[in-house]
Amino acid sequence: MQTQTIRIAVAPGVEIAADVAGRDGAPTVVLGHGGGQTRHSWDKCEVQLAESGFQAINYDLRGHGDSDWSHDGDYGIETRARDLMAVAAHGARPLALVGASLGGMTALAAASLGLPVDALVLVDIVPKMAPGGVARIRSFMTASPDGFASIEEAADAISAYYPERPRPKDLSGLNKNLRLRGDGRYHWHWDQRMMSDARADPRHMLDLLDAADWTDRVPTLLVRGMKSDIVDDDGVADLRRRIPALEIADISGAGHMVAGDKNDEFNAAVIEFLTRVMPR
Repeated sequence: MQTQTIRIAVAPGVEIAADVAGRDGAPTVVLGHGGGQTRHSWDKCEVQLAESGFQAINYDLRGHGDSDWSHDGDYGIETRARDLMAVAAHGARPLALVGASLGGMTALAAASLGLPVDALVLVDIVPKMAPGGVARIRSFMTASPDGFASIEEAADAISAYYPERPRPKDLSGLNKNLRLRGDGRYHWHWDQRMMSDARADPRHMLDLLDAADWTDRVPTLLVRGMKSDIVDDDGVADLRRRIPALEIADISGAGHMVAGDKNDEFNAAVIEFLTRVMPR
């Protein structure tokens, strides 16, 4: 499966990097990764979507991976939603959004601000997140402002944060998540300034959802990692009140990083849902 990498201008001096796979004009699925990740977390999903007859657009969120950083440090959810609208414009209709964590919040915001979508998949994210899990993620993402002396040291930090996931023997994949800077140290690829936003406060997103007109007509799937510390029963119940026809796919043995923990099960659940609900 051939993949084309493109760059999409979303603001003066800011471009978004995206991989595109699948036939032009096919139903489009836009993939948005979680905070602190890159589009490469979706590599296998992107290919399998294309093989299933969709066109996948897999992008790096602003401030991540190969996408540009905000010159003024603006990483608000409306700004990210506008980025997603620009990315989605490179696809066709019908259109589905698949978003994990920060990518899922961005998808919710874009749909609520007027992006016409035909299906939505939220990957272990709800507006009312469990506070303990949010605090743990923020602590990890702000813990190493001076970077790491080696890739091995970065791998140690990941293992300490996520001990349930086996430490890989080959650490070369971490090169996609790290940048070797002029100080000779490895730094995470994301812009630390984005951690100053208010993502942990659900009130703004809940207000957007309550004012939106799509929640009773757009097929929506929540893929939940059953070992997640971000999505709890209260958060699921709150989302179901706002999206009455919400479907849920529980992935056993997966934590917040559902696609990374149980990739095959995750991909199968997403493709089954989109194949069933997306108009052709």
